[in-house]
Parts: sequence; structure tokens; C-alpha cells
Amino acid sequence: MDNNTYDAIVVGTGVSGGWAAKELTEKGLKTLVLERGRMVKHGDYPTATKDPWELDYAGRPTVHDLERQGVQARTGYTITQATKHWFVDDIDNPYTEIKRFDWMRGYHVGGRSLMWGRQSYRWSDLDFSANARDGHGIDWPIRYADIERWYDYVEEFIGVSGQAEGLPHLPDGKFQPPMELNCVETYFKEVLDKKFGRPLTIGRVANMTAPLPHSPQRGMCQYRNMCIRGCPYGAYFSSNSSTLPAAEKTGNMTLRPHSIVYEIIYDEKQNRATGVRVLDAETNEHHEFFARVIFLCASTFGSTFIMLNSTSSRFPDGFGNDSGELGCNIMDHHLGSGAFALVEGFEDKYYEGRRPNGIYIPRYRNLGKDRRDYLRGFGYQGRAARSGWSDVLYRDVIGADLKAQAATPGPWNVGLTGFGEMLPYHENRVTIDRTRTDKWGLPVLAFDVELKDNERKMRKDMVSDAVEMLEAAGFKNVRANDPEIGVGLGIHEMGTARMGRDPKTSVLNAWNQVHACKNVFVTDGSCMTSSACVNPSLTYMALTARAANYAVEELKRLNL
Repeated sequence: MDNNTYDAIVVGTGVSGGWAAKELTEKGLKTLVLERGRMVKHGDYPTATKDPWELDYAGRPTVHDLERQGVQARTGYTITQATKHWFVDDIDNPYTEIKRFDWMRGYHVGGRSLMWGRQSYRWSDLDFSANARDGHGIDWPIRYADIERWYDYVEEFIGVSGQAEGLPHLPDGKFQPPMELNCVETYFKEVLDKKFGRPLTIGRVANMTAPLPHSPQRGMCQYRNMCIRGCPYGAYFSSNSSTLPAAEKTGNMTLRPHSIVYEIIYDEKQNRATGVRVLDAETNEHHEFFARVIFLCASTFGSTFIMLNSTSSRFPDGFGNDSGELGCNIMDHHLGSGAFALVEGFEDKYYEGRRPNGIYIPRYRNLGKDRRDYLRGFGYQGRAARSGWSDVLYRDVIGADLKAQAATPGPWNVGLTGFGEMLPYHENRVTIDRTRTDKWGLPVLAFDVELKDNERKMRKDMVSDAVEMLEAAGFKNVRANDPEIGVGLGIHEMGTARMGRDPKTSVLNAWNQVHACKNVFVTDGSCMTSSACVNPSLTYMALTARAANYAVEELKRLNL
């Protein structure tokens, strides 16, 4: 035990795990950080600077790739020669679908912080009070005032570019200079304000547009729009470029990759967790590590698996599951519904660079006097852009005509995609399927999740409103889009170990502590009590920093 004992253990290295590692080590705790996947150091991004013609098979996945990663590829996400190394092998890492669920995963140091879309929005009291206001789900144990300074703290460290808009339901933050709207987006913004009174703003994105004095190793955004490959400049926030180097700098972090945490060690006499059990992904050896405090940041379903798999006489239904809510209330953002259009009249204009960001239209439904036949609301993400040389791939031209057309920009297009809030439903759940195992002999998760009537009603507005706004701008050939999707496509899974005021209806308290075991904190998406309609990662980071600060203070008071 002496050789395997630390002050703290952090499970996972994504956006939450990286922040937990940084905060705990900077506050003096000797911290073991466990990652189930391989080691990736900042800069170990093999395709980050490759041109399209340098990729095998024109960048497309091979038959073998699709055999190994078919589930990851079926959503239309980027299983290509440039990105496939970031996504899991579905054969080695299977799961059971009672109903379709798109579980997108990356098992490596940095996790999905290397692959995320970087959209970074604060939640407001509209979001934190939503459940209490309309009676769906349970009340959050916190409000915006409890987390506001932690939003400040996180934004100032990671670098979020954006435009202040003064909207109470989309609080402004500590922004770096905003990226620019292009000419079509600027025109569309004016139309929406004049005809609908709706704001349009540039996306709030964790891509640096100005230097950060505390992170001189990071450079500003190069406008390459190749972020998903990994950024060698460190221009967007990832654990690899930001929080893990900060933790390493303290000398207090021990980072151990290839370490699959599968169980929490619980001491019933002390009523506390003493450590975790780990399966080495390379050697299949089992290890035990011990600590005074444990942070589960393994991703929503990673942390949920660990807790469900940690059974004992005290917790026969899973660690901390006195309420019966562990694994339940799965939420995501339902997306894909919207519209696209052709834009005329801007043929003499273009833009510089490939901006890795789009526009954002904040929620306007079920605000003020607006009342719909569904609860909550949605926002839109999108962009306007001109097609380029790749258009010639679909034209029957050769020789001089081919060269001329390849050098001529194509038409302008604009698209809007809705991001809708999903309500928490107890019956939307994940359980452990012990009839199947993964590559390492561990049981797999089984998903029984679906969109309900509230979400389907909302999607109708997401489509019709997008069409209405594009037509009002005078855009041509407006095409509605409303694909049938499974839950999970938003990659914002949340809710399986929710926070709450009452241990009878929740798993965690207001500080992200497990109600029944105060030295275990859960700060990834599993802690969320509702889903709002904005991207949640910034909130995960703020909650993690807040919980880590609280944990250290409680350790000093000898309460943990």
C-alpha cells in the first residue's frame, strides 16, 4: 500500500479529469491520474499538419476501418484517415443497444478534449432553475451565483473567444476577442434583429485569439479548421495542451495510462472509499491504488460503469446508489433538425482563412410571453460559407475549363442546425450487461434510451423556425432537414449520477460529492441534473474546479 498510496486519485484525463488533476496538484496533493487509454503528449498528433493528398485512400475509411469502427462511423462523424486514431475500436469496446445509442468515445490521454467542438457557453439561472420551475426532474442544488466565479476562473485559463451580448439567459464571460462574422452572416444577423428581434452572435469557442500570459506554450488560432486532428500550436483548449502540463509542472502528478479502473474499493467500517482497482490494458495485471480522496472524471458512462460495477453489501445496486437513480436520467442534446439555403448577391465577396467556429442563435422559445406546446427550448449553430475548388469533383469538365473552375469560388450557402434540450426521464437508463464482455473480459454497458414526445414536438419548431428565418432573409432554395437520430449524436451525454438536494432522489450533493460516501467526487457529465440547450463542457470544467477547491478545504479540516 505504501508504494500505491497518494493523496488523491483522478480517474480520466478529458476536460474534467485534466481540470481535477491541475487543481488538486496545484493545491499540493500528490495525485495519481489514471487513464484507460494510451499515452498522448501534446504534439503527438500524427495527422495534424498533413495535406489532403498526403492521406491514404484520399482520406476515406477502408473496409477494414469500417469493420473495426462501424458504430463510430455510422453517425457521419469523422472516421477518416486523418482522425480514426482518436476513436475507439468497436470490436474491442462493444456495448449493447436495447435502443439505438450513438456512443462516441476516445480512449487516450486527453480523451475527447482532443476531439471536442470547443463551443463554450455558460448556463444561466434559467437553466439551473428549470426543473424546479416546471416540475420535470429534480431541482439543482446550486444556482448561477454558486458557479459564476468558477466560470470566470476557467475561462481566463483556457481562453474563450466570444462577443458579449448582454443576454440574461446566456451570461457573458471573460472573453478573448471574438472571431469575425463573414458578410453573409452579418447580413443575416441584421435580418434576424429587424424582423424577429432575435440575436445572432459568433460562437463562443475555446480557441485562442489572443496570447495567454500563463500559458506561453500555447499559440493563437491559425484558422486551419483542422482542430479534430489535434492542434500542435495549442490554440484550442485540451487537457494535453493546458491542464495536464500545468499539473505536471507542480511535480505532484503521477500519470498512468493503460489503466482501466473498474471498481471502487469501499471500507464499510470507515464508511469511505479507500482506493480503486485497475486492470492494466497492456499486461492484464490487476492493481490497487489508494488515496484519501477520489475524483471520478471518466466521462458520463465511464464513471457510471465504475460505480455500477462497484457492488458490496453496503451498495448492492452500485456504489452510492441509495436513491436508485444511478445510471438513469440519461440526457443529450438532440440535433440535426434545421434548414439549409443558397445565398445570392454576395458573389464579389470572400473571407480569409478557415474559421474553426460558426454562428450561434441563442434560445428564444419559452422565454417571456412565448409559450409552446413543449417544455424548455433550443438554440441554433450554423455558418455561411462559399464552396471552393472541391466543387469541380462533381462537374464534367477537364483541361483548361477544369483549372478555371477550380480557381473560381462556388456559391454561398448557409445552414442552421438546432440544439434542443432533452428532459431527464428516469426510464432512459444504462445498465451493465454481464452476458457480454470487452477485450479485457469486463462486462459492457447496455443502453435503453430514446427521445420522447417533448423532444419530438420541439424538433418541429427547430425545422420550421429555421426555414422561416432563412426565407425571411431572402435566401434561395431553402431545404428543411429533419433526420431520424438516435440519442447520443450530440456527444453531450449527461445525468446518470445527478446532483440534488435529497439523497433519496439523487446521487451527488451540491459539491459533487457522493451523498453516501463523502470522499468520492464525480464531476463529469454524469453529475448533471438537467441538460439546458447549450454545450455543457464549460460547466463540467467549472464544477470540477469548484469541487476540487472544496475537497482540499475539507481535507484541511479533516472532514474527508
